[in-house]
Amino acid sequence: MAKEIVREDLDRVKELLGQVLGRADYAGIERMGGLTNRTYKASFKDQEPYVVRIPGEGTEELIKRSDEKVSTELACSLEIDAKLLYFGTDGEKVTEFIPDAVTMSAETMRQKEHIEKAAAIFRRLHDSGVNTGVPFEVFDMAKGYEKIIRDNQVAMFEDYEEVKSTVMKIKAEVDSICHIQKVPCHNDPLCENWVMSGKERMYLIDWEYAGMNDGFWDLAATSIEACYERCHDDALLAGYLGREPSQADWKRLLANKLYVDYLWTLWAKARVPYDGQPMEDWALERYERLKGNIVELSKM
Repeated sequence: MAKEIVREDLDRVKELLGQVLGRADYAGIERMGGLTNRTYKASFKDQEPYVVRIPGEGTEELIKRSDEKVSTELACSLEIDAKLLYFGTDGEKVTEFIPDAVTMSAETMRQKEHIEKAAAIFRRLHDSGVNTGVPFEVFDMAKGYEKIIRDNQVAMFEDYEEVKSTVMKIKAEVDSICHIQKVPCHNDPLCENWVMSGKERMYLIDWEYAGMNDGFWDLAATSIEACYERCHDDALLAGYLGREPSQADWKRLLANKLYVDYLWTLWAKARVPYDGQPMEDWALERYERLKGNIVELSKM
């Protein structure tokens, strides 16, 4: 079901198109997907369409747009994302539209050929050798979200402090057995952020949360979002590593699944004042999976 166009956005969309393209006489406009931003596809009669993003309310508390710009430019230089035409200081963005674009789903991301393409994209990004200078310090960010939650008096889970303590103990153990280096990561590879153009080329879009992190975070997040089973995780790990994964690799992957759900549970709670019950529900879903994976990790 198509999302409703926010009428107040139309004037700004026209202004941005005029500024970037020198014209704003689009023949049609439609709203695309997105959790916190409003993104529009503007179609012209005599040229390819373009995509315009308007930042959502409250995102300035969660996202540093200058950092997002750095990571977006890197992704474009690696030909991972669509060509960037404009990036404003507040996060307004204009890009080329991906031709024959098909947004991926959990089902399509579980297909073998798409797992292989995702692994190859992550290798290209993580092995780029670039230090973007953009931090993605998971547990520092978690503290920031905790502050937003407290300041807005959003209720937390009764056993949160106990679960948090367990996550920190697991992190200490995994850090002691795995040689982890920070690399440029996407950090938010939702299925909706993967786009196929035709049958051959895959794109990874929306770099709001990109930054230097453990590359296994991207693998873990993809696995969670696409509801991977063991066989899918095995294909992703093997494709990414270029070898059969070791026991330490599996432990590192599962630990990162904990970190992913831990951080985004807090993110969702921080969004409750803006987005209400849907974010409460999303936080609970993540939190319950987090606790389930703690049990799974204890068996390894």
